[in-house]
Amino acid sequence: MFSALGSALHRRRIAVLLLALVVTVLATAYGGSVSEKLTNGLSDYDDPGGGNVVARETIVRATGIDSQQGYVLLVRTGERVEPGSAPPEAVAAAGELLRSRPEVKEVFDYSSELGGPALISRDGRSTVVVGAVRPITDKQAVAAEEALQKAIAEDPALRDSASLGGATPGHVQVGEISDEDVSNAELIAFPIVLVVLFLVFRGLVAALVPLLGGIVSLLLTMAGLRLTTDFMTVSAGAMSLAFALGLGLSIDFGLLIVSRFREEVAAGRDRGDAIRRAVATAGRTVLFSALTVAAALAALTAFPHPYLRSMGVAGVITVLSAALFALVGLPALLAVLGHRINALAPRRWQRSAGASAATEGRWHRMASAVMRRPGMFAVVATGVLLLIASPLAGVRFTGVDPSLLPQETTAGRVAAVLDREFAEPATAPLQIVLRTDGAEDRARLDSFAERIGKVPGVESVAAPFELDGKHWEIDAVLAGSPLDDRALDAVEEVRDLTAPYPANHTGMTADFLAQRESIGDSLPLAGGILAGVTLLLLFAFSGAIVLPLMALVMNTLTTGAAFGFLVWVFQDGNLGFSAQSGLEATTPLLVFALAFGLSTDYNVFLLSRIKEARALGMDERAAVAHGLSRTGSIVTSAAVLFCVPVGALAASRLVFIQELGLGAAFAVLIDATLVRALLVPSLMALLGAANWWAPAPLRRLHRSVFPDRSKAAAPVPVPDSGPASREKAPEPVA
Repeated sequence: MFSALGSALHRRRIAVLLLALVVTVLATAYGGSVSEKLTNGLSDYDDPGGGNVVARETIVRATGIDSQQGYVLLVRTGERVEPGSAPPEAVAAAGELLRSRPEVKEVFDYSSELGGPALISRDGRSTVVVGAVRPITDKQAVAAEEALQKAIAEDPALRDSASLGGATPGHVQVGEISDEDVSNAELIAFPIVLVVLFLVFRGLVAALVPLLGGIVSLLLTMAGLRLTTDFMTVSAGAMSLAFALGLGLSIDFGLLIVSRFREEVAAGRDRGDAIRRAVATAGRTVLFSALTVAAALAALTAFPHPYLRSMGVAGVITVLSAALFALVGLPALLAVLGHRINALAPRRWQRSAGASAATEGRWHRMASAVMRRPGMFAVVATGVLLLIASPLAGVRFTGVDPSLLPQETTAGRVAAVLDREFAEPATAPLQIVLRTDGAEDRARLDSFAERIGKVPGVESVAAPFELDGKHWEIDAVLAGSPLDDRALDAVEEVRDLTAPYPANHTGMTADFLAQRESIGDSLPLAGGILAGVTLLLLFAFSGAIVLPLMALVMNTLTTGAAFGFLVWVFQDGNLGFSAQSGLEATTPLLVFALAFGLSTDYNVFLLSRIKEARALGMDERAAVAHGLSRTGSIVTSAAVLFCVPVGALAASRLVFIQELGLGAAFAVLIDATLVRALLVPSLMALLGAANWWAPAPLRRLHRSVFPDRSKAAAPVPVPDSGPASREKAPEPVA
C-alpha cells in the first residue's frame, strides 16, 4: 500500500502539489476566524454535569447573576476609610461607573450591607467596589473590559487611583496574554528551528521543507478547529497546543521522510524509486507514529471538561494535519525537488558518507556497550528516572484564577493587592443551594447555617434566603485565599455535613474541588483508552505483545520523571521560577498525554529500523544496535527540534502555560536520551527473542491482517561498517 502511494505521488506530483496549495489557501481563509470562536472562561474547566454547575445555574435563573463573572475596582483613596463613613469621591465614581454598565446587576462597596469592612484594606487607604454581572459571552466580556479600561483612563477621579480586576477582566486578560505569548513563542521558535534544521540537514532547502510542513499543518489545524467550534466548545488554550504540537510533529515527520529520501538518493536510486522506498518505510512509520500520538491525545476527550476535551480534539486534528502533509504533500514536493533537496548547502558543511558513518558508528558502539552489561544499565537508568520523579510524592494541585496573571495586567495587580493588603480577600463566597421544593422548614435551614458556621475555616455565614419557590441559598465566607488548603478543607467539611434538603455547592473553592473530583472519576476511562489503543497500535506495528507492554512501562517512567521535574521547578520554586501553591490541575493530564504519545512516537521510529534489521537476518542484539545507529541522531535531532517550539511556551507569563511547555519539553528530551539510549537497548538485550513474543492466535491474526512481504526475499546479512553497504540490501517491509 505504501509503495503504491509513493509511486502515485511521484507520478502525479504536480497535481498533488496544486491540490495541496488549493486546500491550504481554503483552510487559511476558513480558519482565519477561529480565534473569534474560542472560549476563555472558568466554565471551560467545569464538568457540565457537576453539582456545582447545577447550583450555579439555579442561582443564575433566580437572580440573573453569574458567580463566574464580575468586576472588582480597586480604589486607592489617599485618605483613611472607616466603616460607616461616606464614600470618598473616587469610590463614589467607581460605583457610578459600574452601575452605568448594562451587564452589571448589582454594585456594593464597604458602605453596603453586602460588602462591609471586609472590602477595606488593613491600612484603610484602599477599598474595592464590586460589580455582580449577569451571564455574558466572551465577545461581550472583551468589549466590556475595553470600555471599562477606557472609562477609567478618561475619568479624572479614577485615572490615577483605580485598577480594574475581578473574574471577567481576568478571563479577558488571560486570553490576551495567552495570544501574545503564543505569538512571541512563534517569533522565538521559528528562527531557532530554522537554524537547527539547517545544521541538522546541512542545507537551506532541506531545512525549509519540514518548516513548510509546520506552517501548512498549523493552517489546516486552524480550519479543523474552526469547524469543530460549530459542534462543541473549544477553549482558547487549544491554539497554544496546536502551535507547539503542529510545528514539532511536522518537523519530526519531515525529518524522518526527508532523511530516508536522502539516504535512498545517496545510495544511487533514481527519484521515483527513492520516493517509493521512503514512503514505504518512513511513511509507514509516520502513519503509526501519528496514530499513537493521536490516540494519546484522544484520551483527553474522556474527561467531561470542555477545556480538556477541546485540547484532546485540537491535538488529534493537529497530529492528523501534520501526518497528512508528511504522507502526501511532502513526498510530492520531494519528487519535484529531487537532488535539489541538497541545494543551498555550504560545501564544507555537507555531511559526507564517512561523516554519516562515523555518527552512526558512535550510536552503534554505545548500544553495543550498553548491551554488554544490560542489567547494570537498566537498573541505573530506572534509578535515575525514579529519582527525578521522586518530588511527585509531595505534589499538590491548584486551579486557575486572576492571581496567576502577571503584575503588568490590571487584574493581576488587583489580585495581588487583595491577597497582600486585605484581611479577607473579596472573593465569591461558598454558595450552598438547597432544593426544598416549596416545603422548607426555616428552623431546619437556620440550624444548618449555624452548623456551617462552626466548621473550621468558615469566617461567617449569612442567613438563609429564598432563591425561588423551590430553592434556598446559604452563603459562607471562607478564611484565606479560595484555593489554599484551609479553604479547601473547610468546603470539604461543609459538604460532608448532613443537609436538611438536597444540596449543591458552588463558588471558586467548591468549583475547584468539583473539577478535581471529576478528573479523578474520569482517569480510569482515560487511562484505559490510552493504554488499550497504544497496545493495539504497537501490536499492529510490531506483531508482538511484550514490546508494547515494555513501551507502556517506559512511557510511565518518562512521564513520572516529567511530573517530578515540574513539582521541583514550579511547586518548590527552582530554576528561577517562583514557588507556586501547586501545579494547575489540568496541566499534568496534558503533559502526560503529550509525553506518552511522543515517547511512543520515538519508540516506533526505533522499532521500525530494528524490524528492518531483523528481516535482513540480524540477531537480536545486532538488530538493536543497527536500529539505534540509524535512528539515534534522527531521534535526538527530532527531540531537540520539537523542544524548541514547545519549550518556547515556557517563556509565557502564565504559569500553567509555562508548566505545559517545560514539562513536555523535558519529557521529550529525557525520553530521546536516557530512555532511548540506555533503557531501551538494555531491556531489549535482557529480553532477547522474547521481545517479539505473542500468543499463536495473535501471531496468526497479525500475519493475516499485516502480511510480512519481506519474507518473500531471502534474508541478506548486512554488515555494520557503513551506510552504503546496508542500503544495497533488499527493500524493507512496506
